[in-house]
Amino acid sequence: MTSSEPETAAAEVPDPEAEYEQLCTELLRNTRHRRHRAAVQALVEERTVLSVPAVQRILVVDSRKGRAADFPQLSGLLYGLGLDEGQRSFLSLVMSMVGLGITTLASMEDLDDRRLPIMLRAILRMAGNEDLAVGGRL
Repeated sequence: MTSSEPETAAAEVPDPEAEYEQLCTELLRNTRHRRHRAAVQALVEERTVLSVPAVQRILVVDSRKGRAADFPQLSGLLYGLGLDEGQRSFLSLVMSMVGLGITTLASMEDLDDRRLPIMLRAILRMAGNEDLAVGGRL
């Protein structure tokens, strides 16, 4: 084994973080509708849902311009994705942003302190308002 062989093998191993960042970039770039873009941005910020391979297999589709999010494919599959309760609640709210499912705003009570601000920012984006800040209370 030469000294260059281990370097070559290491270079061939994909970096999961780089792959995730590339996926996020493509999904955001290829999403045009404001509601869908806000939903994708929420998933990107929340991270744990979009990192689940089952979610990626169903949500992410190849388009002429690259990978894109296809939310209708998630309908009816929420409980078969291997998500925990918090992730399911978050994804359910995200899906409601694009007009899928029947999720009430009362379900925002189920979001933890990390996911609630993400969802509030997503709602503001969906409404076209990037000016209001969402943060913790002082």
